[in-house]
Amino acid sequence: MALLILVVEDDPGTQLAISDYLQLKGYDVLKAASGEMALTLVEEYQPHLVITDVMMPLMDGYELVRRLRQRPILRLLPVIFLTARHQTDDRIQAYKLGCDAFLSKPFELKEIGAVVQNLLERSLLIQSEWLLRSRMPPSSSPGGMPPEHNCSDFPPVDISSREEQVLQLLLNGLSNGQIGMHLYLSSRTVEKYVSSLFRKTNTNNRAELVRFALEHRIGISHSGGE
Repeated sequence: MALLILVVEDDPGTQLAISDYLQLKGYDVLKAASGEMALTLVEEYQPHLVITDVMMPLMDGYELVRRLRQRPILRLLPVIFLTARHQTDDRIQAYKLGCDAFLSKPFELKEIGAVVQNLLERSLLIQSEWLLRSRMPPSSSPGGMPPEHNCSDFPPVDISSREEQVLQLLLNGLSNGQIGMHLYLSSRTVEKYVSSLFRKTNTNNRAELVRFALEHRIGISHSGGE
């Protein structure tokens, strides 16, 4: 199951460009043209991450995030702000409200993709640590693991010992280059192991792979000790 991202943008061209790019990266995307619509979609679909413009009619991005953060279940939902305003005070206000990243227009789609991947991986790792420490079953909160997706829904994943080592380091947030240095492998070889893990878990990117591993308890038994 692909990770779900909500794009909140009142400019149709910008909304389409971001949505198409994220879909090409393997994410599912919801689109909203206003803060009011975004609140409804968050309530109904519980996305794993929100990208929102700041300047929108009726309800701007600041008000949207303020309302999201009022709900305890949404306080850890990753949020990226997009804006044409470059003043320091705007960024300070955004961070005080609880946004996780602030990108100025015009922006590069590759940068959005990198920030999205980073925030999703961090969010999933935080949840993994919380689950391991609390020893509680996964919840259905935004960014979490829906209870219907558990280990019994999928056959066991047959991964090699080397793939498990790569996965454990990936769960610790290491890049392919860092994993290669740790295991004395070339980045190209690590990339082949990661691609094999994508194929075996039917995932499209690192964030989805991390989520799959956490849901099915693959490679996490020792991931906190490296």
